[in-house]
Amino acid sequence: MPHQYKALTFDCYGTLIDWESGIWDAMQPLLMHNRIDISRSAGLEAFAIIETAQERSTPDMLYPELLTQVHTQLAQHFQIKTNPELDAAFGQSVPQWPAFPDTAEALRLLKQHFKLVILSNVNRDGFAASNKKLGVEFDAIYTAQDVGSYKPNPKNFDYLIEHINKDLGIKPEEILHTAQSLHHDHVPAKNAGLARCWIDRQNLENSENWGATAIVTERPDTDFRFDTLIQMATLLARFIHENDGIPLDP
Repeated sequence: MPHQYKALTFDCYGTLIDWESGIWDAMQPLLMHNRIDISRSAGLEAFAIIETAQERSTPDMLYPELLTQVHTQLAQHFQIKTNPELDAAFGQSVPQWPAFPDTAEALRLLKQHFKLVILSNVNRDGFAASNKKLGVEFDAIYTAQDVGSYKPNPKNFDYLIEHINKDLGIKPEEILHTAQSLHHDHVPAKNAGLARCWIDRQNLENSENWGATAIVTERPDTDFRFDTLIQMATLLARFIHENDGIPLDP
């Protein structure tokens, strides 16, 4: 039950930030430069495959540099031309990626009842730019740059568990990891023994729309599932209000 959790740990990109729209928008200069059309689904699927392989092969590469490499490989994949300026612009695109419409409101509601912590696959500067759109101050922020690897590497969740205990005094059983990606988050979080809340932004429970996320052949079970973050926030806040008598803000 929600009472046992003291901290909600969040993936950011795909859960709080609409990274698929951000990625797709950032691909448009390449497509316009080559005067070609590809479908959004084809573009995001290619991104998922290439980014996953790049994160695995260069775990200590900062995310802007990694995205730059991914862009070069996207052009190769679609057999079109790119240039260093286009590659670099894609690499620096994270600050332009939009937040989901419900993110800031949901986080503000959750902040009343839980410590909020980020475990992100980007670098510190990239998340700092996105953080301006999220509407709350997080209690701790851990990035791939801090860890030296990218999720789903188990090192990232080992780092989270160690540092959230050291920094905030939170035990593993008091954490509810909240994320969209089964590949990046729910599989390794389950292996780490954490409780998990799935924000199924892609409606994967009823479809095969994997988008920019690598496919997981065996879907892990989760403790909670919601279509949106505001659904989760409203339910948890109402549960706490009804059981503890805590005022519930609208």
